Formats: sequence, C-alpha cells, structure tokens
Amino acid sequence: MDYTIHFDDIFAEGKIPQKLCSGVIWAEGPVWLRESNAVLFSDVKGCKLYRWSEAEGLTIEKAYSHFSNGNYLDLNGNLISCEHGRRCISKTSPDGVTTILVDNFDGKRLNSPNDVVVKRDGSIWFTDPPYGILGNDEGFQAQSQIIGCHVYRFDPQTGDLDIMTTDVQRPNGLAFSPDEQTLYVADMSIVEFPTKGRREIRQFTVDEDGSLGKGETLCIVEPGIPDGFRVDIHGNIFCSCDEGIAVFTPTGEKLGLIPVPERVSNCTFGGEDQSYLFITATTSLYGIKLNTKGVQYAQTT
Repeated sequence: MDYTIHFDDIFAEGKIPQKLCSGVIWAEGPVWLRESNAVLFSDVKGCKLYRWSEAEGLTIEKAYSHFSNGNYLDLNGNLISCEHGRRCISKTSPDGVTTILVDNFDGKRLNSPNDVVVKRDGSIWFTDPPYGILGNDEGFQAQSQIIGCHVYRFDPQTGDLDIMTTDVQRPNGLAFSPDEQTLYVADMSIVEFPTKGRREIRQFTVDEDGSLGKGETLCIVEPGIPDGFRVDIHGNIFCSCDEGIAVFTPTGEKLGLIPVPERVSNCTFGGEDQSYLFITATTSLYGIKLNTKGVQYAQTT
C-alpha cells in the first residue's frame, strides 16, 4: 500500500492520551460497541468484564468473566471472548447468553486463548499461549495438553478448528491488514527465553485458499514486549509496549511512540468514525483522538 504519514499528522487533539477510568487489576481486550457508544474490556486478573461510556462511566458487564482476556465482535454482533479459566473461545449474544464455541483441539484442551480477531468471512482467529495455566492469578494452574503454542482458525459454520501456523513461540496479539492479505502476530517469547526468544511482530501472507505463508519479522517492538495491537485503514500498526503505543508503518518502520504512564496491554479503535484509540494499560483505560481511522471489520454493533 503506497501511503506515507508523518507521526505528528496522526493526532487530532494532542499526543497525550486521557485517562478515562481506573481501578482494575490488569486491563485487557478492549472492544468498541458502536450502538451503545461504549467500550468493553477485560480485567483478566480481577476476573471481570467492564463497560465504559462517556455517559455512564465505568460499570461491570460481567461480575465473573472466567478470566477473559481478548475480545472481539463477530459479524452478527456477538461478543467473542478468549477465556483463560475455561480455556476456550466463548460467544455472548446481545441478550447475554454465553456459550462455548471451542475448547479443544483433537480432544486435547487448549492452553489459554489470549487474543482474537474475526475475519470478513466470519472465521475466528485466535492465539493460544500458556499464560492462563502457568499460575492461578489469571486462570487455573495446569499442565499443557498441547505441544506448542499456536495460531488457530475456527469456522463457526462447520465447527472446524485448524492450526494455521506453528512459527510463533509465544503468540499473543493478532490482526489482519486492511485487505486481509497479511496476518500479523505478536511474539513475546523473549520473556521466557531471554537469549532465543522474540519481541517482534511477525507477518504471514494469506494465500487464496486461506492458508498462511512462511512467517517473517516485520518489526522489533521495544521497550518491553509486544502484546495486543490494532491496524488503521492505511495499514499502520498501533502496538502495545512498556512505555505506550508504538506506531509502525506497513513496512515495519517505527513512526513514533504514544506515551502512556502505565504498561500497555492492548488497544482498539472506536468512536463514531473509528478514529478514537482506546488503550488498556495495567489498571486503567485511556483514550486519544486520532486523524486516522481504524480497521474493525466485524465491530459494527
């Protein structure tokens, strides 16, 4: 995509995000709800799902969330969540009914699904690192039943679950390019493997049959590690790191850093025109108005 942007041009009203609410333990997985002008986000370690809106402030959406982490909306407006506690991908309908979509691969339990996106064809893509089963602070300690940590695709029409790539040591955040011809996946394995691990966003071409090509490094994310991220309509990547949101071009060039005073876990685009960036960071939810709009294919509810 032939697009050039200067970092200063990204911002509509200044470079410093506003703290919208605080008081959670580990904020994660923000998702925008257009019709209610609200953002949902998980408190993974607090085992709750919260809702924030300018009109009502912070309220509890789910008092017990099964240690949910990443969230997204499917094409029908259902909330798709990664649950560490039940080691599953769940679906919550607009009327509040929650069902488990998938919790195993060939009869072996998933590790602890972490982040999720929905493709325009309705397929659900998610990452499955072990963080929810390493201890009891954001899940339940258990032995892994699956060799490795993978990126999966779930087809809600057929019930098929497929491993799409094993070329990520500790997959976390993921997102598609605007044309869906590239899948980006965060690898934060440097935390567990200080000399052999990665702190990068890897990119995979999406072939015509839906399979993924060989992975390659798009960019190194520092300071800290990459966690969740989102992509704007021009293909620029807004990625979490220890000091805020690092912004990269589609070719991996770092444009700059949006500073946040707490360690950032994830972000999502929202607002009336998808140009407001919501940021989950440790105990708080932040927001900043941008000139660019975000890619949120399924988030139309």
